[in-house]
Amino acid sequence: MGVRAHRAVPVSGLSRRPVPRRWTPGSVLLGALLLAGAVGPLLLLGVWSLAGAWFYPALLPGEWSLRAWASALSPDTPLWASLWGSVWVGTVTAVTATALALPAARALNGWPGRSRAWVQSALLAPLILPAFAGVMGIQVVFIRLGLADTPAGVVAAHLIVAVPYAVAVLSATFAGYDARLEDAARTLGASRAAVWWQVTLPAVRSGVLVALLMAFLVSWSEYLLTLIVGGAQVRTLPLLLFSAVQGGDYALSGALGLVYLLPPLLGFALLAPRLRSAA
Repeated sequence: MGVRAHRAVPVSGLSRRPVPRRWTPGSVLLGALLLAGAVGPLLLLGVWSLAGAWFYPALLPGEWSLRAWASALSPDTPLWASLWGSVWVGTVTAVTATALALPAARALNGWPGRSRAWVQSALLAPLILPAFAGVMGIQVVFIRLGLADTPAGVVAAHLIVAVPYAVAVLSATFAGYDARLEDAARTLGASRAAVWWQVTLPAVRSGVLVALLMAFLVSWSEYLLTLIVGGAQVRTLPLLLFSAVQGGDYALSGALGLVYLLPPLLGFALLAPRLRSAA
């Protein structure tokens, strides 16, 4: 009796059915806790910004009012100058920090392991030092250089803490980068500048976008450096927000807190599609 031979079907040719995702009680609880941790503070700020009168032990305000928003958004409020100052300082800091971190991270990628670890530790040193001690030392140097109480001085101070974050992000990006692409481009006659702009940067575009966002967020949220180095001459939104909190106006603080969160969220929303396309 003859045996009929059947041709084997390759595994890759089989249709794969999506595995249904199973939601366990633990995963549902964890998701609910993460959602509450992310949305809860925003809801609290929203309630505070609309509170006309809110006294203990009431769970909700006894009176609702738009006074805080009217005060925050009025044309003569310091909000607009502070918002523009934060956006300007954050943007200049992000672009400059990323531009400085790109060649540093690229160079670190080719160093041996022990030397790279020492250099990375030195770059992270500004983040390890006590904040107040570092700020006072920076202020003394900046006064002698004429950078105190100037926007340029604030940007330079923010770079001290923004550049290490940008280098860390880009170093992780260059760790998976294949440098042979540059060798191939040079073999085909590309100049060093052409290799950088047409080969290196497109390959690490997602890391560059993340470094820009990280450096902007570091500068956007910086309070102590701006207060000491900028003095009363450089206005940013964190300074205005802390002033409202110290003044005891919690309704205005809630409104300013929501405004403070909008630009970073908007920046992330604009960069998210580009990150997905670059991945």
